[in-house]
Amino acid sequence: MNTFEKIIPFITRLFPLWVIVFSLTAFFFPPLFAPYKGWITYLLGIIMLGMGLTMSLNDFKLVLSRPKDVFYGIVLRYLIMPVVALLVTKILNLPPALAAGVILVGCCPSGTASNVMTFLAKGDTALSVTVSSFNTVLAPFVTPYIFLLLAGSIIPINAEALLLDILKIVLVPVMLGIALRALAGSIVDKFIKLVPLVSVGAIVFVISIVIALSAAKLVTVALIAFVAVALHNGLGLGLGYGASRAVGMNFHKSKAICFEIGMENSGLAVALAMAHLDPIAAIPGAIFSVWHNLTGSLLAGYWGAKSDKKTDVEVAG
Repeated sequence: MNTFEKIIPFITRLFPLWVIVFSLTAFFFPPLFAPYKGWITYLLGIIMLGMGLTMSLNDFKLVLSRPKDVFYGIVLRYLIMPVVALLVTKILNLPPALAAGVILVGCCPSGTASNVMTFLAKGDTALSVTVSSFNTVLAPFVTPYIFLLLAGSIIPINAEALLLDILKIVLVPVMLGIALRALAGSIVDKFIKLVPLVSVGAIVFVISIVIALSAAKLVTVALIAFVAVALHNGLGLGLGYGASRAVGMNFHKSKAICFEIGMENSGLAVALAMAHLDPIAAIPGAIFSVWHNLTGSLLAGYWGAKSDKKTDVEVAG
């Protein structure tokens, strides 16, 4: 088990590589993955259960001591990314299905990778964890209606059906995970190191299924979808950092909010798009899953190294 546990970080760090390899396989050999369309919801539920297993009620307590920081993190998250998504779709004049997919990504809550990136960037990890926890819990009640407001004129949207799906896919598994950790923490701790590996495997499989189902149309939309995702993510990170500074947060806190806003739960967007929209609408979420990890890692590495140099100077002084 110890040897296997040492291999897990190596496997998870290569997440972008696995996505590329399996996406290419799915593109050229769709029958290998297309039959598993019905698995997407369950796979995302497994990912959300894993997220819940890593959370505790303590993750929500920061709101009591720093309510303003948490409030800004939540409001900026659900304000910036949906609006940026809408603007990107207008600027690029995206076709309806693709535009809906981009907007859906923007309306989803923070991705769990935001916590890791904040930690690597030496930002306010406690704030990041609290904001992403609240964003996840609020998602069933916020995401469907923001999506309806922004994309309702583009495609037909059943907000109530989306709400029920997010409750089933996100809230129930997360709450179950939190409960299991609270009631059987010692047992959970024995297996918790496997959670990242399972999560990576699940999201890679989900993306592969989406690519397989969209292979015929992907060639015509891949480039414009990538441009949309790159703009969405880049503007989200930049505006997240700038807006948090503008409301008075320090550099330490702003790094956390930057990642909370710029990194999405794109897996949820993929699952919702496959269940309620055209398969093409799932493409932005699939691309985002890879892209935000690459940009997030680069930014976190830069900020982390910058913090180390600052510390070295302070020690030397």
